[in-house]
Amino acid sequence: MNLHEYQGKEILSSYGVRIQRGIVAQSADEAVAAAKKLQEETGTGWWVVKAQVHAGGRGKGGGVKLAKSLEEVKQRASEIIGMDLVTPQTSKEGKRVHQVLIAEDVYYPGETETSEIYMSVMLNRQAGRNMIVYSTEGGMDIEAVAEKTPELIFTEEIDPKVGLLPFQARQIAFNLGLEGVAFKEMVKFVTNLYKAYDSIDAALFEINPVLKTSDNKIMAVDAKVAIDGNSLFRHPDIAALRDLREEDASEVEAGEAGLNFIKLDGNVGCMVNGAGLAMSTMDIIKMAGGNPANFLDVGGTADAARVEKAFRIILREDNVKAILVNIFGGIVRCDRVAQGIVDAYNNIGEINVPIIVRLQGTNAVEAKELIDKSGLKVHSVIALQEAADMVQELVS
Repeated sequence: MNLHEYQGKEILSSYGVRIQRGIVAQSADEAVAAAKKLQEETGTGWWVVKAQVHAGGRGKGGGVKLAKSLEEVKQRASEIIGMDLVTPQTSKEGKRVHQVLIAEDVYYPGETETSEIYMSVMLNRQAGRNMIVYSTEGGMDIEAVAEKTPELIFTEEIDPKVGLLPFQARQIAFNLGLEGVAFKEMVKFVTNLYKAYDSIDAALFEINPVLKTSDNKIMAVDAKVAIDGNSLFRHPDIAALRDLREEDASEVEAGEAGLNFIKLDGNVGCMVNGAGLAMSTMDIIKMAGGNPANFLDVGGTADAARVEKAFRIILREDNVKAILVNIFGGIVRCDRVAQGIVDAYNNIGEINVPIIVRLQGTNAVEAKELIDKSGLKVHSVIALQEAADMVQELVS
């Protein structure tokens, strides 16, 4: 689950990480009120107006703007709120901006002794350890830095049994070329950042940039935070921060129906039970010359209502040219799924894309007979390769 910048910063602040302070606003008038309040609390005379969407590269799309007066705050907020923000991390349609963060200006006018640092905490799956990635080249696309000057990227792996050790935090500050007050501030920053990451079961903390101010303060100017969705039952307060407006509507609807659904860009819809079988099904579709249009796991308790919902979600996409249903009847009986397919077909009405159904396992024979006798335009197959060959024939 992704969080907005302002939400991530609030979490960081609660763990003692210094942040660029800001107030979220839903309208231009709220933005002006937020700017006035920040001026009273921090003394800032300039403000940064930041679009709050789940995507990076907001500045490149016009979603981050500096305001040097309250009039400019109102103007900038009016321009950003309601826009469809297109960034390198969004679709070509962009994302609708519903709110902005009014943040204090921490780049003091006339000061030149500031520096920007890149820092992220994530899981190194290959090593089975958490990892802090950091670089002196903050404020830039880290991918470009990795490609052009990989020697400027450092990593620190952390043993999950003992956590971040003090010498590792000092090593990070040393590699960043810091000394004196800034060195001590960075050690504290890194220590608290990792504590926040570990405590809330985060999948990613990315701060770009971390700013060293001219008076040697270390603070998070940005915050990209992703939470491991499997851990949300332990963090109801964080689960409550979920912004459904930022997520794909089909994926949200599927989740509410108990379906595990992820939309892709292909032309063959998939309906499978079990994540492993779903991945294998997607592989064989690709090998047969098609492209999966989705990942969809209906689970082990698929009934007619759930199957119908899955069909409706898949058929919503115009790029779907065929649907492959691949069910292994272990916990769920194949004849029950077959009945669900027949009922769904009848309830939805005419379906204009071919449907290939492979049911194996408990009551598979009865299931095939049920589909064959239904009179529906459904292709029933036995072997997975047979299903793949039919996919190739129908979508080529």
